[in-house]
Amino acid sequence: MQRDKESLGTLRSNPDTGALDLSQRDLDSLDVYTAPRNTNAYCRVWKRVLDVVFSSLGLIVFAPFFVLIAALIKCSSRGPVLYWQDRVGKGGKLFRIVKFRSMVVDADKKGSDITSSGDPRVTKVGAILRKLKLDELPQLWNVLSGDMSLVGPRPELPRYVAGYDQEQLRVLSVRPGITDFASIRYRHEEEMLATSENPLEFYRTVVLKDKLSLNLLYIDRMCFLVDAKLIFQTLKSLFV
Repeated sequence: MQRDKESLGTLRSNPDTGALDLSQRDLDSLDVYTAPRNTNAYCRVWKRVLDVVFSSLGLIVFAPFFVLIAALIKCSSRGPVLYWQDRVGKGGKLFRIVKFRSMVVDADKKGSDITSSGDPRVTKVGAILRKLKLDELPQLWNVLSGDMSLVGPRPELPRYVAGYDQEQLRVLSVRPGITDFASIRYRHEEEMLATSENPLEFYRTVVLKDKLSLNLLYIDRMCFLVDAKLIFQTLKSLFV
């Protein structure tokens, strides 16, 4: 499969980061793998069934907790409770990922889309939510709606997907997830980025490259036992 490099060259550039930005039309022009190499019954059927069952249960069980978090966010800073952002999903389709808002309003217009430890845009309540990964709980809705899975490659911003090579585009062959190998390895990513002189460049050239390698490893090994282990390790990592 040959990627059309000329078409990528015509994509608009983001003036704030210098990175390429993509619309859904741009994404549709990319050559992406439409099916994972791993096609066992779990990947084809049961993974989605379990996603629906457990995301539904999670939304019900955590509903009172969601109300508490929402109240803390509203009382501590101005702005909405939820934050929505365009990410690239399966097959290159754009979708709106949802999180509890952990930063000040219009934070994306006041700095980089990469957040490192000590970023002044992060609110006091937001810092706690991010540390415990509670800001990502609303993504159970993304799982229930079919845009995401409980386990899978973390979805990236369109501007970063513009730089994927042919093999890296294979991460778009499956639904993105709430957690995966990379989520566990980079549990303390914000602290790591804070030690770099140029966090954005370090993320793009080092961290993202390694994350994509781990994403591809997951796709090749995707099965029930791997997913179960990743969920267990993710829960365990919250207390480390």
